[in-house]
Amino acid sequence: MQVTDVLIIGAGAAGLMCALTAAGRGRRVLLLDHANKAGKKILMSGGGRCNFTNMYCEPGNFLSANPHFCKSALARYTQWDFIGLVGKHGVAYHEKKLGQLFCDHKAGDILDMLLDECAQAGVELRLETSVSEIARLEAGYQLQTSAGLVRCQSLVIATGGLSIPTLGATGFGYQVAKQFGHRLLPTRAGLVPFTITDPQLKALCTELSGTSVEDCLVSCNGQSFRENILFTHRGLSGPAILQISSFWQPGDTLHIDLLPHIDLPEWLAEQQRERPNSELKTLLAELFTKKMAGLLADSWFVNKPLKQYTPGELKAIAAQLADWQLVPAGTEGYRTAEVTLGGVDTREVSSKTMESLKSPGLYFIGEVLDVSGHLGGFNFQWAWASGYAAAQYV
Repeated sequence: MQVTDVLIIGAGAAGLMCALTAAGRGRRVLLLDHANKAGKKILMSGGGRCNFTNMYCEPGNFLSANPHFCKSALARYTQWDFIGLVGKHGVAYHEKKLGQLFCDHKAGDILDMLLDECAQAGVELRLETSVSEIARLEAGYQLQTSAGLVRCQSLVIATGGLSIPTLGATGFGYQVAKQFGHRLLPTRAGLVPFTITDPQLKALCTELSGTSVEDCLVSCNGQSFRENILFTHRGLSGPAILQISSFWQPGDTLHIDLLPHIDLPEWLAEQQRERPNSELKTLLAELFTKKMAGLLADSWFVNKPLKQYTPGELKAIAAQLADWQLVPAGTEGYRTAEVTLGGVDTREVSSKTMESLKSPGLYFIGEVLDVSGHLGGFNFQWAWASGYAAAQYV
């Protein structure tokens, strides 16, 4: 039997951060993962470049049934702390936009940095190791693993959510939470593309698959995001769509302003005065791709020279482009979701220590908790902050 101070299950972003920080405090740390590689999600994130934090990270960028929970951890380990660690290791990075920081070279630079820190601090990392049973002792926990029995004083659950099962995501963390009396809030896919089945809309999306519209305002349930949208053969994706998906519920209507930077009624009236013989699709081709302009002009409107439109018709065209309304059939689900919404109810976890209020010595960090960030590096910052917070107390 192995005896250790701290046992962390899950060698992803939160688990690695917790391990290196706790070991840095002089704790004996064993980090387990059932996968054959640590940090798989880190490696594939940000298109292989890892959007590791956001310069404008604040509590308002997170969703939770208990919105104050994330404040303490985020204040104690900020984006600037992580940027400092990245700088210490000489990892080259850049701001893509909106405060999103990416590696210049590859996501592996962030993973290598975390693994180096773990190695220097003396963390024992054991991969391809599963846990079949957890028992609470008078002081600490005993786990039956595929590598034998392990006893620990502090047990940290850093197993992530259900998103991207091909990378090894499972509901294991939720099972542990349940075992020790924790309430789980309903989970669903977040930061995920929408699917569309309405025949007419589906045809439009399929036809435009791969087409991006640079600056759109997408709204639903009182939330709005202004970013790109991308047509796919299944429906809609792109940053603005992924963001709003976390606020959408089945049956809800999406409102999309395709041209929020233009006063459309005024612009169309002006074009009609200055270029009366130009066709609508010629005009729209200056705002969208030629293909998209043609499809919109023919399927949404009647394409004709501008001089032939009445003021009422121009108004209707402006209204349709500024408020395209559609009801998605659903989302692509956990298969492509970047995060899992819901999870362990944070009202039963200490916001200061991440320790269970139900079972002393048990800690939850990262995505397994009911805390989900917006797109753009916020979920990684939550992983770093929650992992660091727990590491001070394990």
